Amino acid sequence: MRKITSLTLFIPLIFMISCSEKNNTRDKELNSLAEQYVQLGLNIGQYDPDFVDAYYGPDSLKPNTDTLAIFPKDSLLNSVAGLKNKLREISSELSDTGKTRAGWMSQQLTAFDRRIRIFSGEFKSFDEESKDLFGISAPVYPESHYAALLDSLNKILPGNGDVQSRFQKLANQFIIPKDKLDTVFRATIAEARRKTKEHYGLPAEESFSIEYVNNKPWSGYNWYKGNFTSIIQINTDTQIFLERAIDVGSHESYPGHHVYNMLLEKNLYRDKGWVEISLYPLFSPQSFIAEGSANYGVELAFPGDNKIRFAKETLLPMAGLDTTNLSLYFKALAIRSQLNYARNEAGRGLVNRTMDEKQALDWMVKYCLYNEETALKSISFIKKYRSYIINYNYGMDLVKQYVEAKAGDRNNAKKQWEVFGHLLSNPVLPEDLLIK
Repeated sequence: MRKITSLTLFIPLIFMISCSEKNNTRDKELNSLAEQYVQLGLNIGQYDPDFVDAYYGPDSLKPNTDTLAIFPKDSLLNSVAGLKNKLREISSELSDTGKTRAGWMSQQLTAFDRRIRIFSGEFKSFDEESKDLFGISAPVYPESHYAALLDSLNKILPGNGDVQSRFQKLANQFIIPKDKLDTVFRATIAEARRKTKEHYGLPAEESFSIEYVNNKPWSGYNWYKGNFTSIIQINTDTQIFLERAIDVGSHESYPGHHVYNMLLEKNLYRDKGWVEISLYPLFSPQSFIAEGSANYGVELAFPGDNKIRFAKETLLPMAGLDTTNLSLYFKALAIRSQLNYARNEAGRGLVNRTMDEKQALDWMVKYCLYNEETALKSISFIKKYRSYIINYNYGMDLVKQYVEAKAGDRNNAKKQWEVFGHLLSNPVLPEDLLIK
């Protein structure tokens, strides 16, 4: 009986060792596939200048051949499909960590496929496209939803006339003079950085620079350069309102894009050697997490009345602006923020060709409460980036829902920052944010 018992214990041990060795072999194979993933993304980026948002991986993975005269659509699509198949083949034999990595790369590759087709002029509907590119599609609201929000705003705005002109009159009191922009943005970023450092240990060598640019379809952009450095660009084509300085400044820096990219580089690429993280493809599920977290991060850095207080006590004096009606303005902004999904409808209309540009402009002036120059800038953004716009509003809503659910207490700021930090430091997919 003793011999049988010993043998019985030994057999599972052999099985466990065998499985462990197989997992180790497959995980090594996964590292090779991760390098192929990076090489493929960089190859696409040789043709599509908007494809690669950031890369800080090995120079050895960069393309060493010239581009072809004709975009190699079919060849690239075959490479994407082949790599997805290889990931699928080894997935069942990977460790749990390996499965997470393989699943993340696989969904990113679905976005590669769709972006290749878009770049080639092959289009789908707005919602089908966003599902392929970003792993999710945003909810649709009827026009009556936005009309009801405008009615709520109508009740609090002073003066006579339509809601749009009355809101714009109020907002125009808080336009930052161009010669004060740098002062205001630097003060905002410094405060957001201070708040972030209360919760996260950032790399000692981290840094950023700010540039002011023109003729861009976006209001701000973070160009992450690796080694914990970023170039933050602020577009000065249009008038910049007080709240946008806070929102854009924090969104692009702390605890927004700059922090997100730093944490990924530090925790996954450098500490764990996950080379796939060193490539950030703009049109991918990663952007849903990046934009959603950057928008939600503003709320973490400036919770409750902190944004109003900071604007009143610090930014308005810097900008030389009066504080009269500031509280009313932020109350109106809270209602207008619920109108953000109206821009998605303009995007759907333009992408699906159910709206022309004039109709989209009128829609955004009416329901997004944009002035005409902002609406025109938004149209230029949609024409270039298409369904990307869902990442800002729906992304933020799902990140907020996820963080607050995981934290378990809306008033527990420390726990929220902890959950948020975990979100920024891991290969999270949009579907992971859905609280069932």
